[in-house]
Amino acid sequence: MKRTIFDADHDAFRDTIRTFIAKEVTPYYAEWQRDGCVPRKLFNQLGELGATGFGIPEEFGGAGDASYKFQAIVAEEANRAAIGLGHYNVSIGVVLPYLLQLANDEQRRRWLPGVASGDTMLCIGMTEPGTGSDLAGIKTIAKLSEDGSHYVLNGAKTFITGAVNSELCLVVARTSELTPENRRFGLSLLAVPTDSPGFEYGRKLEKIGMRASDTNELFFTDVIVPVENLLGEQDRGFDYLGQNLPRERLSIGVGGTAAAAAAIRFASEYVSERKVFGKPVSSFQNTKFVLAECATELEAAQAMVDRGIELDDAGELTAVDAAKIKLFCTEMAGRVIDKCLQLHGGYGYMLEYPIARLYADTRVSRIYGGTSEVMKTIIAKDMGVR
Repeated sequence: MKRTIFDADHDAFRDTIRTFIAKEVTPYYAEWQRDGCVPRKLFNQLGELGATGFGIPEEFGGAGDASYKFQAIVAEEANRAAIGLGHYNVSIGVVLPYLLQLANDEQRRRWLPGVASGDTMLCIGMTEPGTGSDLAGIKTIAKLSEDGSHYVLNGAKTFITGAVNSELCLVVARTSELTPENRRFGLSLLAVPTDSPGFEYGRKLEKIGMRASDTNELFFTDVIVPVENLLGEQDRGFDYLGQNLPRERLSIGVGGTAAAAAAIRFASEYVSERKVFGKPVSSFQNTKFVLAECATELEAAQAMVDRGIELDDAGELTAVDAAKIKLFCTEMAGRVIDKCLQLHGGYGYMLEYPIARLYADTRVSRIYGGTSEVMKTIIAKDMGVR
């Protein structure tokens, strides 16, 4: 089915991103995977393309009130090439919206120009050892000094994406005691420069997939954070954390759908060239049936994603909409990529083939941003199922 959500400006931007990936990313990607991290200059290059300033007002060097469609195009092109752009989506798609929504005028002047240029990349510290989805259980403490000038930050985080290549980390910390009446009270968001004394990197965590995106442990030992770096109001952090989840979950659905589309293309090309018993693998009925099933599932997911993007542009994407998109599209991607890998036979298990990278990279999409089980719970609750 023909997609109708993009115009000529979007198409031109897609061509720019596709060319950039082919020239500046794909030739070096195997090396980046071995290093477990993309080079820092990648984000400056993306900044030069205008890809790090979406939503940032023009007065701060950004693109202004740009549609999410541009970020979706970056995700689609990255998956098309079976590569990753480090923690680009985390910085621009997940963390930047907090600054755009919560930063005061002084903070916007201080941080947004660097983000727009790619000089300041962002990460977020939520998950802790033993504290995943239950954010109310966060133990990292930020104690306000007696003179009220700064917080003293102590604690630890884990599974933090992109911290090594970030200049600013949005840390979720407890600033007031948890109360039995309201477990969500008392969390705050602090913007912490990663070069702050006492801000330390722990282990670089080894992952099954997404190996060119660094994931680290973080430790805070008496880190001094000026009160001017408090984002929003003290103790209201939990409320803020839920505001950006629909966009984040939509973005994961976009990525899953794009990965499935790439897998189908890779499989179609492979079975057309590969011969078994003197005939192309594509000539067998099973191959045709499998690819037809995959293509049909992809169309359904693409329609769902495109509708979600339009709703997001209109400011009407709900938490339930986003949960449905994430659930369906990531589960679909898992099924489709598995089938496409199977069509590759033994070669599909070799990392030199992009289908293997897609298989490994996509698995986590059913976990991060809220597991499939959490998505089902959200949807069932909306249905009135208790």
